[in-house]
Amino acid sequence: MAAPAGHLRPGRYLAFFALIVVALYALVFFTGSGKPTPKLGIDLQGGTRVTLSARNPDGGDPPRESLEQARSIIERRVNGIGVSGTEVVLDGSNVVITVPGEQGDQAKTLGKTAKLGFRKVVTSQPVTPVQQPTAPPASGTPSSAPPSSPGVSAPPTSPANGGGGAAGAPQQQPGADSDEQTKKEIENARNLRQNPDLLSTDQAKQAAAAEKAFAALNCDPKVSDPLVGNDLTDKPLVACGDKNTMKYLLEPEFLPGTEISDASSGYDTQNSQWVVNLNFKGEGSRIWGDFTSKNVQKQAAFVLDTQVVSAPTIQSAILGGQTQITGRFSQTEAKDLADVLKYGSLPLSFESSDATTVSATLGLASLQAGLIAGGLGLLIVFIYCLFYYRLLGVLTILSLALSFSLVYAVLVLLGRWIGYTLDLAGVAGLIIAIGITADSFVIYFERLKDEIREGRTFRSAVPRGWSRAQRTILASDAVSFLAAAILYWLAVGEVKGFAFTLGMSTVLDLVVVYLVTHPLVSMVSRSKSKFLSNPKNLGLGAVQQVGSERKAARPAAGRPNVKEA
Repeated sequence: MAAPAGHLRPGRYLAFFALIVVALYALVFFTGSGKPTPKLGIDLQGGTRVTLSARNPDGGDPPRESLEQARSIIERRVNGIGVSGTEVVLDGSNVVITVPGEQGDQAKTLGKTAKLGFRKVVTSQPVTPVQQPTAPPASGTPSSAPPSSPGVSAPPTSPANGGGGAAGAPQQQPGADSDEQTKKEIENARNLRQNPDLLSTDQAKQAAAAEKAFAALNCDPKVSDPLVGNDLTDKPLVACGDKNTMKYLLEPEFLPGTEISDASSGYDTQNSQWVVNLNFKGEGSRIWGDFTSKNVQKQAAFVLDTQVVSAPTIQSAILGGQTQITGRFSQTEAKDLADVLKYGSLPLSFESSDATTVSATLGLASLQAGLIAGGLGLLIVFIYCLFYYRLLGVLTILSLALSFSLVYAVLVLLGRWIGYTLDLAGVAGLIIAIGITADSFVIYFERLKDEIREGRTFRSAVPRGWSRAQRTILASDAVSFLAAAILYWLAVGEVKGFAFTLGMSTVLDLVVVYLVTHPLVSMVSRSKSKFLSNPKNLGLGAVQQVGSERKAARPAAGRPNVKEA
């Protein structure tokens, strides 16, 4: 049997809720260094989000330990950008990089495996652009002289010797046929680079395949599908320069990039160029010193992810381990390369499966659209509640406002404590949660109407209606929370934000219904105010009239309802 209304002490419930709100907002305003606003995702404030998908060499699922190590390394690289508010999180076997603001373009290159190795150059040739037979060409590409070879030494280097002679390319007719022929040549070169003979243990086959692949290689930058060479350290490699102007035939790797202890970029005023300065570890310094001593005036290729980023000519023996790379770098390129080398190699290979850049203007427009949508949803709920429940509708509006105050404070604190960001999907979850919260009030108020239809007064209907309504509210919210939890567990990307805000709002709905809505309704039911006790003002006039008629039709207690013949 339900307890009478007098057993409930609404003041204690409301005081406890007020204490929760005060505590939350004390944390919001007096802890942390950030603004008292939720942390917004890039789709609301603008920025760049890059999703990197891990690839395991054996084709299986990447080990969790390797993923966490890769996430940590990428996070150090992201922090090296110098933009506040960046974050790197694991999402299954993906690494998601989020960089707010206008400086997120560098995030697209942070997933490079940075598999650096040092190889001796067997031979190199500049890539000759395809020549057009007509003169002057309407849209042809003029030929250019081979660029000077970069240098490597302990002090700033002097200009190095040039590369070998140009490798001629067959002349092509302009148009679609020329493009098709170019793509066919590139496809052939790719197949040769992956030729089993190139990876064979037979030295003769290996050398012949390498020479053939080198001769066929065409580093055409117009082709979107890049050439990918093998990355086996004990095999020769045919590779392009990072600007696709040179091609190289390289010996097996003699020094891994893991032997680098530090890397930084700087400007060489003597030669007026940006350079990358390297420091090697003890064993790496010894190997590098031995190699440079035996190969003065020969080239050593710095190979990053099967591409030659620099192939300097060794000017002198470098015994101290301090090395300078020159390669016609821009300031950004020098800094990017130094950061990649400094922060280490990734234990896994990654490919960019998704890269999204949102301008600050578009983010602001998205935020405004989300706020408008939420405001319209609240307005419709308010109008419905006032029209249908009148004074009880006012209590609904007050409860929704207090629920919003809880949600807002929790979002701010979660953004500070665990880095949670509110995105458009999360806003959608909050808007749907408005309906879930309002549904709890509807269940309660409809149970009150059922009790009053049975002939009870509003005062006596409140505890009985609540006793029955709370079971339905708990069951409804439990189903919603379970659905949100399963969606959060199975989903990836932005859908997780939707599930998280939906589940969080469902939990806070119970807090508001138990600590605010029910105590307020109980207070109104015991009020001695004529305005509050008037059933019409509560939207209960019609049901109370039905209840009175049913009560009058019942027989008096102890007297059977006998009809006369």
